[in-house]
Amino acid sequence: MDMITIRNESLTVTISPVGAEIQSVLDEQGRERMWQGDESVWSGRAPILFPVAGGMRDDYYIWQGNKYPMQKHGFVRRRVWQVESVKDQEAVFLMTDKTEGFPFEYALRAIYTLDGNTLQVCYQVNNLQKDAFCFSIGAHEAYLLPGGIEEYAVYFDEEERLDRYVIEGNCILPTPVCMAESTKALPLRYSDYTVDALVFKHLKSKGVTIRGGDGRSVRVEAPEHPVTMFWTKPNMNAPYLCIEPWCNAPDMIDAPYEIDQKFGFIRLEGGQEVKRLHRITFA
Repeated sequence: MDMITIRNESLTVTISPVGAEIQSVLDEQGRERMWQGDESVWSGRAPILFPVAGGMRDDYYIWQGNKYPMQKHGFVRRRVWQVESVKDQEAVFLMTDKTEGFPFEYALRAIYTLDGNTLQVCYQVNNLQKDAFCFSIGAHEAYLLPGGIEEYAVYFDEEERLDRYVIEGNCILPTPVCMAESTKALPLRYSDYTVDALVFKHLKSKGVTIRGGDGRSVRVEAPEHPVTMFWTKPNMNAPYLCIEPWCNAPDMIDAPYEIDQKFGFIRLEGGQEVKRLHRITFA
């Protein structure tokens, strides 16, 4: 299947119609900045998670009295998207597929736009039916960190109390664990990921930056996403870190089944549109 490429003087970005997933970002020096999906470690690169990011309690939800099955991370990441338009510095992908767990009339667009050394990722959801539905969406981009993650740290825009929600199965425990009382930096250690991802809700910072001794940095700004997650494969010493801005969080182990009572889900009325975007800056 033909890949789609957009470029400017600073970045060359390649995107697959399968999942509308970023495959590669080359900087102005020709260096690869994205994890390349080694199947022996993790085959993903930058999956889009819709209509849920993470897992739901018991893999289903209830909406208006009806029960709908829903797998972890939704279903669009493995579907072929329509390439709606391509310009030199922008590409738009469209998804309208339905499933038993999401049988609603909708249009989801992933819009990738270059601006200097920044890639803007916009998710646009339109409700094409008369009745409302609920959804969430999240990003899962994996950034290449040569030498391994322990050569790097994550820096926050503001001082943060880092309360981590611990993952158990597909869900999270209700009581967070404090990793730091007040800090602007999170040193990256593989040992922090032996259970799973680091899950943070409601960080004050609008953006976070990965920076290491090699002088490279990646900044992810996602002010519209209340959940920020970090993830890698610790047992492989994998040379990547995912920064994951999500609208929802994984369900708590005792979460309600009603989707409109779950944290971070968006109710979209008939005929309405909503957008969520994040910006990735490579330096």
